[in-house]
Amino acid sequence: MLNLLRANFCEPVLVCCDRVAQLGVHMQGDDQLLSRRDAVILCGGLGASLLIPNLTAADAQKPMLLRPIPHGRETLPVIGVGTAGVFNVGASPQERTGQTEVIRALVAGGGTVVDTAPSYGNAENVIGGILAETKLRPRVFIATKLEDYRSGGEAAEARESLQRLKTDKVDALQLHNVRDPGQDMGGLNALKAQGLCRYTGITTTFKGAYGAAEAILKRGKPDFLEIDYAIDNRDAEERLLPAAADVGTAVLVALPFGRGKLFRKALGSKLPDWAADFDCASWGQFFLKFILSHPAVTAVIPGTDKAEHMIDNLAAGRGRLPDAKERARMAEYVASLG
Repeated sequence: MLNLLRANFCEPVLVCCDRVAQLGVHMQGDDQLLSRRDAVILCGGLGASLLIPNLTAADAQKPMLLRPIPHGRETLPVIGVGTAGVFNVGASPQERTGQTEVIRALVAGGGTVVDTAPSYGNAENVIGGILAETKLRPRVFIATKLEDYRSGGEAAEARESLQRLKTDKVDALQLHNVRDPGQDMGGLNALKAQGLCRYTGITTTFKGAYGAAEAILKRGKPDFLEIDYAIDNRDAEERLLPAAADVGTAVLVALPFGRGKLFRKALGSKLPDWAADFDCASWGQFFLKFILSHPAVTAVIPGTDKAEHMIDNLAAGRGRLPDAKERARMAEYVASLG
C-alpha cells in the first residue's frame, strides 16, 4: 500500500513517477521516502503517459492562453503557481533555490500568478526575497490573503504582508476561507481605495462554506474568487462557478489535483491516446486542461517547488482545450480508473 505523507492543504504538482517520491510516498513499514530512482523503478512499464514530456521548440512557441479579469482591463495567463506548503522554507537564497527556479520558470513560460497567504508559513518572505533578487516583481501577479480581517485591523494586517513580500501593493487581496454569509467587504474595499491592492477577493476550499461564499459573491461582487475544483471534485460547478460568472468575478482554482488523490488514481494507467486531440501530453496537463475548459475559470494555481513540474503545468495553458463532449469523456475515463 502507498501512503501520502503530505497534509491535505499542501498539494505539490505531479505529472510523473518522480513526483510520487516528491509527494512523500513510502511503503508500509519503511520509514525511508522513496528516492527518485526507486519511484522510476516502481513506475516501470507505465509508458510515456506519466513521464514529463520534452518541451519542443514548437510547443514553446504556442501562445499561453489568456483570460480577462472581468472587473479590470487586463488579462491573466491561465496557469499560475500556488505556494502552500511547498514555499514554506528558509528565506535565504541557498534555502529557496528550488522555489526561485519555479518562479523563473513561471515567468519564462508566460505565467504571472503567484498565490500565497500569511498562513502558508514562510511563503510570503520567500516570495518577497525571490522577487527582490530576480527583479521579477513587475512581471508577477501576487495574490495573497487576509487571515483575521478584524474590522479596523485590515490595513495593519495587509501592511505586514506587504513588508514580507517586499512590495508596496499586491495585485489581489482576498479574505481567506470565508465562512460568514454576511461578511462585510467594506474593509477590504477600503484597502483597494487606499492603493494597497488592485483587486479584492474571497477564498474557500471547503464545501461547507460554499453557501457563504455564494452569498458574498452575489452581494459584494468581489473581483476574485478562489476555490477548490478538480475533475474528481466538481461541487463548485453547481452554484459557485455560475454565481461568479453572473457577477463578473474572476476565478482562481486551487487544489486542481484533488488534494493529491488524482495522481494516485492515475498511477499505473496509460494516458488515453485521444488526449493528444487537445494537445495534452501528461496526466498533469490532462487534469489542468479539464479545469481550464470550464468557461468560468480564469486561472489555475497548482502548487510546486520543482521547476520541471512548473514547465509541464504551463504546457496545459497552450494549445487546444477540450470541448464539452471531451470533458465528459475525460471525467468518465478518470472515474473508470477506480
